[in-house]
Amino acid sequence: MTESVAGASAKPPPRWRWALEFLALPKIQLAPYRMPVAVPSFGRGQPVIVIPGLLSNDRSTALLRNSLTKAGFVVEGWGQGMNTGARPAQIAALEQRLLDLAARTGQPVVLIGWSLGGMFARVIAQRHPEACRLVMTLGSPFSGDRRANNAWRVYEALNDHKVDAVPFPEDPGEKPPVRTIAVWSPRDGIVAPRSAQGEAWQSDRRIEVPFKHFEMASASGAVRAVLALLREELA
Repeated sequence: MTESVAGASAKPPPRWRWALEFLALPKIQLAPYRMPVAVPSFGRGQPVIVIPGLLSNDRSTALLRNSLTKAGFVVEGWGQGMNTGARPAQIAALEQRLLDLAARTGQPVVLIGWSLGGMFARVIAQRHPEACRLVMTLGSPFSGDRRANNAWRVYEALNDHKVDAVPFPEDPGEKPPVRTIAVWSPRDGIVAPRSAQGEAWQSDRRIEVPFKHFEMASASGAVRAVLALLREELA
């Protein structure tokens, strides 16, 4: 895990790297049945919401969420089935989930968003900074060209808007007024590393990890890296 100062190419990753991503699919499919990553408990009941990426759901983040629970956090998924894109109703429901969890626990919430989920996390943290303690994005294409990834065509096929004309006024590239961490990988086969890393002003920390895009919340090593970052930030 490396704290970085420079990004990689702003072009989409090469197709051969994209093809390697599918080797991680069994990890995602088996996520609910895998043993949580065990670390000494440090969460102290702090609330967390984990938001899945495009064409994935809470099942895909089960290993990360179960590991966070074991570490002592109060954890929720996004609770809306498959994430198919930026729909106003889904963003509104996610906002309400954030506000409800903050009110129920009496604490600001940690938002962890994988890929497209990280875009949503940055947007709702802009809207409700008082309800957020920290935003962490995992391989999220929040910076630069919205087509610097290998998923934009799928996104546009599923939605009634272009990938660079989403139906909300906020810019995900704008740093939320809360602690913000961008986790990115040079091995990402979906999102251009520079898009997930962003510029220095867009996050408080930019952390390089050696995992594929589909491993960001489904590989034990990646989950352990997320837990280590949270310990540094919150413990």
